[in-house]
Amino acid sequence: MDLLNGRLKLRHLVLAVAIEEHGSVLRAAEHLRLAQPAVTRSLRELEGILGVELFYRGPRGAAPTLFGAAFIEHARSVLAELRRAGERITGLADGEVGTVTVGTLIAGSNVLLPRAIAALKATRPGITVVVHEAPFDTQVPRLLDGEIDLILGRLNPIDDQPALRQLTLYREPVQLVARPDHPARSRPDLTLADLLQHPWVLPLRQTALRQELEEVFRDAGLPLPANRVECSSALTVRTLVRDTDMIAALPELVARTNGEVLPLPIPLEPVRRTVGVTLPDRRPLTPSARLMLDHLEEQAVELTGPQGEAPA
Repeated sequence: MDLLNGRLKLRHLVLAVAIEEHGSVLRAAEHLRLAQPAVTRSLRELEGILGVELFYRGPRGAAPTLFGAAFIEHARSVLAELRRAGERITGLADGEVGTVTVGTLIAGSNVLLPRAIAALKATRPGITVVVHEAPFDTQVPRLLDGEIDLILGRLNPIDDQPALRQLTLYREPVQLVARPDHPARSRPDLTLADLLQHPWVLPLRQTALRQELEEVFRDAGLPLPANRVECSSALTVRTLVRDTDMIAALPELVARTNGEVLPLPIPLEPVRRTVGVTLPDRRPLTPSARLMLDHLEEQAVELTGPQGEAPA
């Protein structure tokens, strides 16, 4: 199938993505500010070019077929690359405007990223910064498709992802934390076993931190806390620890942000997070993304020193 013969237009890509995102031809038409008959006609034209049906139509809207899902995946990638091309040209022209999209994990999102954003905006107020927080595995496809520029957080293994590269910013201890007046603090010679009687907030199962914490419990001959919440949202974790008797494991820089949560006297020496940036290996950064990376590196040095070790 030759899609470069001139029949396939950019509007076809925009149309397919809009229908998938909005769930119906009508809502896609409203979003694109087009008449519904025009959208329907363009969709039929696109399906005629491809020779397959892209969407199931029903009373509840439109859902992608197997062919539609495959086409939309490539359409998103093409549109993302075109957006990046436009931004790169604009950025090269004046270096004052553009957009950088950062995918972030809990490590780095609470301290390092806000400081880097503030530094960037102080010198380039015309650059828009978009931040998406999600687990690493969820962010990678968007990074590869060009929807985000870089992922900031704990460096996860990428041996099976040759299209990615990583840059280390610093290494950071992880601490068990609780609110200042948590009842466990009154117990002499506090141990990890003593904390099992309290509720916990643990990272999601697919995260590297969760796996390392499970290993800590196994090495101590202990089960995981039975009374637990599983969450990787830094804001939610901090709020639960601050307002309840829950215990959590947080990166040291996150834990020491203010006095609302404080470390417990139980070391987690084997658990030390390497925080850095995951980047696409074969795609150059836009000028805006390059500036963001520069500020992330500068702020990491200010936070941890030139050796890249956050204080324990």
